[in-house]
Amino acid sequence: MLERLRSESFDVLVIGGGITGVGVALDAASRGLKTALVERDDFASGTSSKSSKLAHGGLRYLQQGEIGLVYEALHERQRLLHNAPHLVRILPFLIPVMASGGVVNRQVGWALGKAMWLYDLTGGARIGKRHKKLDAAQTMAHMPTMPADKLAGGYLYYDATVDDARLCLAVMQTAAIHGAVAVNYCGVTTMTRDAKGAVNGVTVQADGASFDVRASVVVNAAGVWSDEVRALDEGTNPNAIRPAKGIHITVPWDKVRNDVAVVIPVPGDKRTLFVVPWLPKPDGTFTFTYVGTTDTDYDGPLTDPECTAADVAYILRALNAAVTTSVTESDVLGVWAGLRPLVKSVASGRTADLSRGHRVVDQSGGVITITGGKLTTYRHMAADTVDHVVKRLGRGGASQTKRLRLVGAEGYTVPPSHSRQAHLDERYGSHRGVIDALIAADASLGAPLVPGLPYLKAEAVHAVRSEMALTLDDVLARRTRARLQSAQACADAASDVASLIAGELGWTADRIAAEVDRFRAAIATELAASSPAPL
Repeated sequence: MLERLRSESFDVLVIGGGITGVGVALDAASRGLKTALVERDDFASGTSSKSSKLAHGGLRYLQQGEIGLVYEALHERQRLLHNAPHLVRILPFLIPVMASGGVVNRQVGWALGKAMWLYDLTGGARIGKRHKKLDAAQTMAHMPTMPADKLAGGYLYYDATVDDARLCLAVMQTAAIHGAVAVNYCGVTTMTRDAKGAVNGVTVQADGASFDVRASVVVNAAGVWSDEVRALDEGTNPNAIRPAKGIHITVPWDKVRNDVAVVIPVPGDKRTLFVVPWLPKPDGTFTFTYVGTTDTDYDGPLTDPECTAADVAYILRALNAAVTTSVTESDVLGVWAGLRPLVKSVASGRTADLSRGHRVVDQSGGVITITGGKLTTYRHMAADTVDHVVKRLGRGGASQTKRLRLVGAEGYTVPPSHSRQAHLDERYGSHRGVIDALIAADASLGAPLVPGLPYLKAEAVHAVRSEMALTLDDVLARRTRARLQSAQACADAASDVASLIAGELGWTADRIAAEVDRFRAAIATELAASSPAPL
């Protein structure tokens, strides 16, 4: 990939390897445009691996009057279910109706029912399931830790869950099949220009070397960093992005015992949080539950935003108001914080009230920038962006991605149970055979990668051999989701994982030690920041 990046000229170069960037790369490559993508860090290492992991319309956006956005998102959710069925799966959602207290009560129950019907009509029913009204006992059965004396009933509706980081990777792999070049750990340092001053490529730095990449059109899909990329082109920072921080926590499933995603109110706030069961077991229970997300203004460093003790306390306060079990900071197994690249609005107010719509900025002679949007609508955003590229180039035709199946989708069938086979099928789809082949060649690779989690050693070997993973964090946070699920267990296993992949990556003993130290230090910092200060 690096050699092609150095030696070839491209119709379009995409900056940014998050879901929007890889979506643009796939859309452009599938239209027959010669395409390249560069990412300064790892694919999906920013916002696109730190979402709520949902493909949904956003029921709350109906309350904000953004019916068009909800319609578009539900339309795209349906396409995701078709194009990536191994990574995107239907998930029931429960909204409890409280008899007293909480944001949702009997007095507004009728309004919630009306919103449910509107959600169905907007597109929720496309998956063949409409909302249901439940009585108190039926509602309680889905999360028996709720306070029974306050429960009046509930509504059950349907959306979908998605492995965000692996979706990102699958989109990029599919773009590569269509001829696109993709390079991670390749940062842009400057724009290059032709004799008329128009942008005709970029200068990048990768593997300690600097070189130029030639392209007729450059697309800026850098998410929360898009203002910085625009500054390289325009000379000044346009200050068009308003980052909003969203954090999630992972707790043991036994503390919550929900078999569906549950929408809970935040006491004293106008927000709700998702309580989502994670990693199903063969007996029908789950391993973890994750809870989030917050939505707050953010003005700190864009790389690795902290999940603070106050953030964790906010989520725990909401969770403990919804369950009778006591969930404390000591129960938190993993945390993650991401930044939404929201488009600034003339109107001020909470970031939660800003539109999740997207915007394409087409600077004459400069870069084309795509900002805003949400994970579920990435394909539509990409198609809109490449339409601008096609207009510039005068060729390329219409988008081909509406029914373009991603790597692993062809031949995939839903596994019958949550066995090891199901675990691999739901991560690799019809390509799970590559993991089976590794284990057949070396039975030791069938052992767990991190004790207590379902990921196999073979998955780590595959990640560095065939998925461009270059660090421990690439393997444990994004190619697998182990760090988000059990951070301390990953820190404990770091040395073993590093030794496993060292041969593939050519690491020396000193490099192994440095990688392990760096990874453990990052987790220690993460856990310390999210824990209350000692008295």
